[in-house]
Amino acid sequence: MIDCGMNPTSVVDRHCALMRQFEQMINTADEALGERLIAPDASFRTPASPELLYGAKGYLSVVRWMRTGFSDVQWKLEQMVAQDDVVAVRWTLTGTHDGPFLGIPVTGRKISCSVMNFYTFNSAGQIISDVAAEGMIGILRGIGAFPEFP
Repeated sequence: MIDCGMNPTSVVDRHCALMRQFEQMINTADEALGERLIAPDASFRTPASPELLYGAKGYLSVVRWMRTGFSDVQWKLEQMVAQDDVVAVRWTLTGTHDGPFLGIPVTGRKISCSVMNFYTFNSAGQIISDVAAEGMIGILRGIGAFPEFP
């Protein structure tokens, strides 16, 4: 694995540069940018839908779903590490719980948490997979303290 930004001509560094654009896309819900960055056949699992979601429209539906509970939600790319066609990203997610979320009524609390995702790119330089590292949520799900995602 290498840190991103070490060799601007490498495929890995191009993928890292695309992740910077991805950060802009999720924070602005820019559909045109999403269409460029996410492959149309890319599929995603999320608690926002019992069905698989596809492509940029599917991915951005998750962003819109997050905004129903946290209208000011933002993702800040903190760190990237890459190998071949996979980029691991550590994000800081912030927002204010100002709408209902997963059945939890509005609390008005501000949140800030660290999340980790692994993105896989196809040969055209588009995201084809986004796998979230669950950490503590996975443990809580395992013991029945947090709902299972579809």
